[in-house]
Amino acid sequence: MTQEDFTVKQITTAETYAVRHPVLRAGRPVETCAMPGDDAEDTFHLGLFDAENLIGVVTFMNAAKPQFTGKQYQLRGMAVLEAYQGKGLGNLLVAEGEARLKAQGYDLLWCNARIKALNFYTHKGFKIEGEPFEIEPIGTHYLLYKKL
Repeated sequence: MTQEDFTVKQITTAETYAVRHPVLRAGRPVETCAMPGDDAEDTFHLGLFDAENLIGVVTFMNAAKPQFTGKQYQLRGMAVLEAYQGKGLGNLLVAEGEARLKAQGYDLLWCNARIKALNFYTHKGFKIEGEPFEIEPIGTHYLLYKKL
């Protein structure tokens, strides 16, 4: 299995739930997968497919943080099914989103990352901004950013 065996395609909000739910909202109602801004006109969702099977998702929203300057987007809802984690496949999703945003003239991508995802993001060039904070009931997060 190599990264060439996988494809990234734009998907709908509803399609993200198949991966968001078991990875990000396990044990909670499926309705908790919905995120404010999911259906905004300038939000886009990407899905990572192994053949026809959706195995990873990520969402990009037009949202700005006041501590950053320039044209910004937020990365949210990044998830890869457990059986596919640790293989670098999430990189395919983030790279595709970054390429689309760069092509549209965006300067910065930011996200709130769980502690367990910190290494994934820092290896992709994201930097930590500020101190850790809690998002209830999910847990401790860090604000991360990357210049595009």
